[in-house]
Amino acid sequence: MQNELVFDIETKQSFQDVGGKQNMHLLGVSVVGVYSYADDTLRCYEEKDFPLLEEAFRNTSRIIGFNSKHFDVPVLQPHVRVPLAAIPHLDLMNDIESYLGFRVSLDGLAKMNLGTQKSGHGLDAIKWWREGNIEMLKKYCLDDVRITRDVYEFGKKNGHVIAETRTDPRVSVPVSWQVPVTAGTAQTSLF
Repeated sequence: MQNELVFDIETKQSFQDVGGKQNMHLLGVSVVGVYSYADDTLRCYEEKDFPLLEEAFRNTSRIIGFNSKHFDVPVLQPHVRVPLAAIPHLDLMNDIESYLGFRVSLDGLAKMNLGTQKSGHGLDAIKWWREGNIEMLKKYCLDDVRITRDVYEFGKKNGHVIAETRTDPRVSVPVSWQVPVTAGTAQTSLF
């Protein structure tokens, strides 16, 4: 059975706090939200739970995220002892951007394809972290994981997603997000 993981991270600090995007490694990670296809569960990992998160990453066949290659993985990597770049990875935003030539937002895709929207913004997550409102932070993170999973499922089922561009309010973006035939469970020996 394939065990794909859909994930999203929230940070403790903003780019402004750490002096810009070149200091991404200094953002810190407040929580990591994960949906596991193997057991159909959503879970939020706090820093104290990262050994369990590492185990989930060791046993996955593929990780799926949104802007995860350029943000989530580089920010998370200093905090886990699993080489995330060695895990097969589908970044939905990266895939859509390669077709359109520009980035789209998760919120825009949620509205266009699912008739829903995000429950907040990344800066809200930082505020909740600073206030100690961990339950709201976890809810927001898991909402983003659900939306990412549902956009992924929509694309798999329909072979496309709908995006809005500056010149066209409804562009069909072809996607091929099926589980790769060669994908298997990641080898624990690699980690």
